[in-house]
Amino acid sequence: MNALLEWLPLLIFFIGFKAFGIYAATAALMVALVALLIAHRMRTGKFKPMHAVTAATALVLGTATLALHDERFIQWKPTVLLAMAAGAFLASFFFGSRPLARRLLEGAFAEELRVAPRTWRLINGLWAIWFALLAAANLYIAHHYPDAVWVNFKVFGISIATLVFVFPQVLWLASRARPAPDPG
Repeated sequence: MNALLEWLPLLIFFIGFKAFGIYAATAALMVALVALLIAHRMRTGKFKPMHAVTAATALVLGTATLALHDERFIQWKPTVLLAMAAGAFLASFFFGSRPLARRLLEGAFAEELRVAPRTWRLINGLWAIWFALLAAANLYIAHHYPDAVWVNFKVFGISIATLVFVFPQVLWLASRARPAPDPG
């Protein structure tokens, strides 16, 4: 259920674009992201920070898109969010006890991971570079290709590319997992 809720705004944007064009899709995305914020708050009693940042970015850039009738603003949304992610990974080198990649990936495993701190820093740096490259790719595609190509890149390309980027890391980390000691 959570996964469906997370992907629903993107799906609504895609369907809205295919059926009614970029401006209707932008308005639908804005409504869907606010609805996601509210739904998560009602289910958990709190806002998910990533939802709030995404919704705020979409509301600002979506409003500019609709008010100025210029699709470039909504096309910048993925770049802004991806650049913020890259910045967060970079900042985690200096703030906190562990790099952000370690915090995210260790949380996906129940077992302890045998990975050297230096390797975690390398992985964290790769994530920062990855998000920066995706941000740049989004801008390039938005400015050099028709809206339909950009929408497909935004909806499918970024998601699939990120899965391809993460999958080998998860497999490698799984090989580094150490079973928890038996308490008995």
